[in-house]
Amino acid sequence: MAKFELKLPKMGESVAEATITNWLKNVGDTIAADEAVLEIATDKVDSEVPSEVSGTLTEILFQVDDVVQVGQTIAIIETEGGSVEAPKASEAVAPAVAEIAKAVEVAKETATPADFSSSDKFFSPLVKNIAKEEGISLIELESISGSGKDGRVTKEDILSFIKNRGSQPAAAPKAAAVAAKPVQATAPIAAPVSVNGGDEIVEMDRMRKLISGYMVASVQTSAHVQSFIEVDVTNIVKWRDRVKNAFEKREGEKLTFTPIFMEAVAKALKDFPGMNISVDGEFIIKRKNINLGMAAALPNGNLIVPVIKNADQLNLVGMAKAVNDLGNRAKAGKLKPDDTQGGTYTVTNVGTFGSVFGTPIINQPQVGILALGAIRKVPAVIETPDGDFIGIRQKMFLSHSYDHRVVDGALGGSFVKRVADYLEAFDVNREY
Repeated sequence: MAKFELKLPKMGESVAEATITNWLKNVGDTIAADEAVLEIATDKVDSEVPSEVSGTLTEILFQVDDVVQVGQTIAIIETEGGSVEAPKASEAVAPAVAEIAKAVEVAKETATPADFSSSDKFFSPLVKNIAKEEGISLIELESISGSGKDGRVTKEDILSFIKNRGSQPAAAPKAAAVAAKPVQATAPIAAPVSVNGGDEIVEMDRMRKLISGYMVASVQTSAHVQSFIEVDVTNIVKWRDRVKNAFEKREGEKLTFTPIFMEAVAKALKDFPGMNISVDGEFIIKRKNINLGMAAALPNGNLIVPVIKNADQLNLVGMAKAVNDLGNRAKAGKLKPDDTQGGTYTVTNVGTFGSVFGTPIINQPQVGILALGAIRKVPAVIETPDGDFIGIRQKMFLSHSYDHRVVDGALGGSFVKRVADYLEAFDVNREY
């Protein structure tokens, strides 16, 4: 008999830890190779951890709601026959941990004004990012009492500290003066909510809590500005109606409007790289790759944003396959953590639910998000050499939200106008 150490695998370039949400196997259960043993959750998606070997689960090292670092052993599986080379698994995980640690160090050296590396306490990247954004000093951060494992400061701990910060005595500043931060408005006090006898109180699920936090943080971080433009997509509608059956027969994929719109957005981002950036404090990161986030509604009503990597390098067939694959896996709960990482710009289709336009909230740390409105038949003025006349056209609105901290109206408006130009100039004779 041999023992195999089941470790938390690498789940994405920026994912260093995960929370255990459910053990699918109990001690004593038989496990087949590649069979799921437990469910985990990162700050983006939920996923399963499969076993690399067949055997019997003999020991569970972490419980539900425990936070586990990438590379940590989470369970012991007893296998039949010869010894299992567990060190190889360790060796495979070590580069992943080193890569994440290196990325964190580079980020701290190049783009983080506040330095928390001198502390003897461990703080997760998420906690340090919140501390940096809120202007929390190292002294203040170390003074927070952590409720996590081994006294680790969790996201809830630091948010609670921020909420009650005004009532606490200010920590003495360090000798090295920190750059002055803009005066921030006092957080509004939540109005008391009355509950009547027939009302039902339901706690938000984990993902809804995360979404809630992200949305509030984004509004508090970015100076949201919107630009709207109406687009005539009659040629696109006619072309799709003509080729969609042949497309599905040849490619085995349905052709929706989404990949056509994503193709236009990717082209516009190449024309206006100033929209393909991220903000990190007082630093601007110019992204090399164009990775399009695609907001997708889940069956439970929640929202997730899988990412199409290097979208500008895909033709229409490749874009359609990527859109369908991510959309189907999102609905089935089969997305991997890496599927939601690395987005540089986001597109959301509010027209799916009949909305004509909207004011979407930016997906941090990006600086823009485009909402696609419903396509409608409307009367429109059509200009011809013989004069103007009224005709029925297929039109939609593009709603562009952008971060006025780094994107001015000229850039934000020009970008969405370029997307509209690409859509209106769509070639009805093109091949797919």
